Amino acid sequence: MSKETKNVLLVQGSILAAAGIFTKLIGFLYRIPMANLLGNHGNGVYSIAFGIYTVTLTLSSMSLPTAISKVVSARIAREQGRNAGRVLAVGLLFALVMGTFSFCLLYFGADFLEGVYQTEGLHRPLRILAPTSFLFAFLGVMRGYTQGSGTMVPTAISQVVDQCFNAVISIVAAWALMHVYADSAELSSWGAMGGTLGTLAGAVTSFLFMAVYMARRIPEIRLQARRDTSEYQEDVPLVAKALVLTILPIVFSQTIYQIGYTIDDVVFSRFMNGTNLASEVITSMQGVYNTQYNQMVNLPVSVGTAMAMTLMPSIVASHVRRDKAEVAHKITSTVKFNMAIAIPCAVGLAVLADPIMMLLFPSLGEYHALAAHLLMAGSSAAVFYALSTITTSILQGTNHMGIPVVHSAISLAIHIVLIIALLYAGCGIWALLIGNVVFPLIVCTLNCRAVSILLRYRWNAASIFVVPLLCALVMGVVCWGVYALVLKISGIVLLAFIAAFVAAVAVYGLLLLKSHCFSKKELRELPMGGKLLRFAIRLHL
Repeated sequence: MSKETKNVLLVQGSILAAAGIFTKLIGFLYRIPMANLLGNHGNGVYSIAFGIYTVTLTLSSMSLPTAISKVVSARIAREQGRNAGRVLAVGLLFALVMGTFSFCLLYFGADFLEGVYQTEGLHRPLRILAPTSFLFAFLGVMRGYTQGSGTMVPTAISQVVDQCFNAVISIVAAWALMHVYADSAELSSWGAMGGTLGTLAGAVTSFLFMAVYMARRIPEIRLQARRDTSEYQEDVPLVAKALVLTILPIVFSQTIYQIGYTIDDVVFSRFMNGTNLASEVITSMQGVYNTQYNQMVNLPVSVGTAMAMTLMPSIVASHVRRDKAEVAHKITSTVKFNMAIAIPCAVGLAVLADPIMMLLFPSLGEYHALAAHLLMAGSSAAVFYALSTITTSILQGTNHMGIPVVHSAISLAIHIVLIIALLYAGCGIWALLIGNVVFPLIVCTLNCRAVSILLRYRWNAASIFVVPLLCALVMGVVCWGVYALVLKISGIVLLAFIAAFVAAVAVYGLLLLKSHCFSKKELRELPMGGKLLRFAIRLHL
């Protein structure tokens, strides 16, 4: 690969990764006021509805950007423009079928699902999410095609547009409906419905943007097809077969990931409703677990998800050219970058769990201690989820599509058995926490082993895992000490939190540079890596 091509891929990947992180940050920030607005019970209804929606979204569209980009990038790498165009056409047909299926499941099955989950008012947010899942199926195809053709900017813009509309309208609609139905016995249901209206609005605006962009690209796509001089031309059935064989493993893998959350909701609800606890308390506990705990843990995981999306087309292109050295380099740099972010985030979440919940979610009330303890005990899941996401993308990008599916299925089976056993043992909400840590731990362990065996890749455990962990542990001690000291002197939680956060970032960054965890080449490839390298040289690190 030429230096110019590498730079283009790096810039494009950085754009999409930055947009993914930015949108996740927006999603995280708007959920804070909405969580405080909905209350614990409303968060329970909203999170259960969103868990079901995420499963249908996985079936209809979540796998499409990765699958379409993989198939398209492979054909473009071979200069098969006509075949790449046929992938787009077949993908849109697939989106129509799966989008219609997910719409019918959510809209017409809403009352049935409400009975299964034993959550009153669940049908309202589900019916709003039905057309959202339909639109996202087409969004997935259009985003996947642009990513596979080496253009990440449209996807990045559409994600930002989607999340901005989502954030504003979710809060406004939730507030408005809760104001209108303030005297209703199902106030939580109306609030959750308002939150999902924002999701629908974001999908509509993002869909319109991508549709206009793709319409303007049609002449270019046709020109690429006419210039295609490749002797190998695929007919529609062959393209459909290639696409389905790529989509199915990704769908199964991601569905297993997502279905774990909604299975947890079903098992927990039905088991706990057989105890002496009131249904509102049970739903509130689920709301704390799904909103406060999962929301914080998933924030660093978003970096891994964004990097996985940008990694797929690049690693496919290198794999098609049989450039094993380039594939190995991309694995090392991507995994190392993710661990350098996920590990200190996990340590920081554990150390500052109490002030985080106090500052961000003041409406928790009696559930504050539970939320803080859940985050403190389960923050390590962020590391395991980030690693499992990246290694899954690596295996799928190198044509080992079924391996992550098998690993996820094994982990899910263990996860379900473990949660049921812990619930019977009386662990309550802690059963879900333990299961949430164990599931990605098993997946990433099996995935790492498969990458090592199938790709003949040697893991440099010291630089990838050990050095960031040691730096993060030192950072955690400093962070806790600064927080305790400033809080004792000033008595202001916010001031102590800010001081601890700044100290943690400074200490971890300096330790990471001093330990030479990243080589000069790897540093240059990081976002703002050139500035980091010059900073390290200036300080003689």
